Amino acid sequence: MHFGQRRLTFSFQALLRSTFMKILVLGGTGFLGPHEIDQFEDRDWEITIFNRGRSKTDLFDSDFAKVTRLTGDRDPDQGDGLAAIEEAIKSGTTWDAVVDNSAYVPRIAKASAELLKDATRQYVFISTISVYAENDTAGADESAPVGTMDDPTDENVGAYYGQLKALCEQEVQRVFDDRATIIRPGLIVGPGDKTDRFTYWPVRCRRGGEVLVPAENPRTQFIDVRDLAGFITTCVEQGHGGVYNATGPEGPLYFREMVDGCKAVVSNPVEFVPVPESFLQANEVGPWMGRTRWRCGFHSFPRWPGSASGPTRPRSSMAARSARSRTPPKPPSIGSLPLIARTRPWVSVRACPPLERKNSSPSGAKKQRATKRRRMRDHEPDSVTSSPVCTRQSWA
Repeated sequence: MHFGQRRLTFSFQALLRSTFMKILVLGGTGFLGPHEIDQFEDRDWEITIFNRGRSKTDLFDSDFAKVTRLTGDRDPDQGDGLAAIEEAIKSGTTWDAVVDNSAYVPRIAKASAELLKDATRQYVFISTISVYAENDTAGADESAPVGTMDDPTDENVGAYYGQLKALCEQEVQRVFDDRATIIRPGLIVGPGDKTDRFTYWPVRCRRGGEVLVPAENPRTQFIDVRDLAGFITTCVEQGHGGVYNATGPEGPLYFREMVDGCKAVVSNPVEFVPVPESFLQANEVGPWMGRTRWRCGFHSFPRWPGSASGPTRPRSSMAARSARSRTPPKPPSIGSLPLIARTRPWVSVRACPPLERKNSSPSGAKKQRATKRRRMRDHEPDSVTSSPVCTRQSWA
């Protein structure tokens, strides 16, 4: 079967896709992948994942019976490379959509896109909101210029993350044209987030006491990983092509409003201690600088989102909202934010060292993994969610 032709009209294709689909996920075991597969499995779709098979090898053993594994390497120059996908294609296997979570350099995106060009109708590439060349304009949409590189062969992802992702987008679009779907998420939060970029705040407020915060109050944006997976599923199910920013919430959200929301739903008293951005920078605390925290006595401070002109300047996601088939829900209560840490303690215990992990024995760790998968599948809340403000953050 050949899928190189132009895409069918939206309404007819959506009808064709409404019953059963075959999906290939490149990656699948990281932060986003299990949530995507959770969504696909809910629709009884046939799922194949391709990765190196080195991490979370038991993730889908009992919970996802319809997941087929292909083992190899995204880099065609490493090991068997993409040979497992090539063999599947030679045997006649095709997919309705490919979801690419794991390409960070254009050479690798190009290899998989060219290989799969005639084996799938749609190629969904998960990019990043960091592709943009500048952040000076609030509300800028997908038409804003992306970053460029003097040497596009430089594969230093740490130095050129956004620019390399932009080049990956271009390779996918070159091969798939209007069958390409490019999704640019902002800061992704929720179950499985191993960073301190967001989860630090609800966890720290839960501990109570004096909490150091930046005196400036910039706008901030983020997206719940489950909502992102839901939007990706909508794009696949309804055949949406094009480029989409995926972030939220819909209305303005300021940093102080976010931490006040964390404070509002915890029982321990919290006192915020504001310090100016100049002081933080003088102490080498910069915006979103990973897991390292600045410490001073009882304070433990993560990397904050920066000033109003910094890397979290808000961007428009109206195109993504328009692409959704159902009526967008109302913007969430800020009280939803601590749910990430409070109902999923396995997400963020590492964000707050005094909260030690329990069940550190091998058998305890195995039990934690089983509970993690079950909670992610069932979206199981705990008793704190009886409060009306504790509803999951929804981005669109």
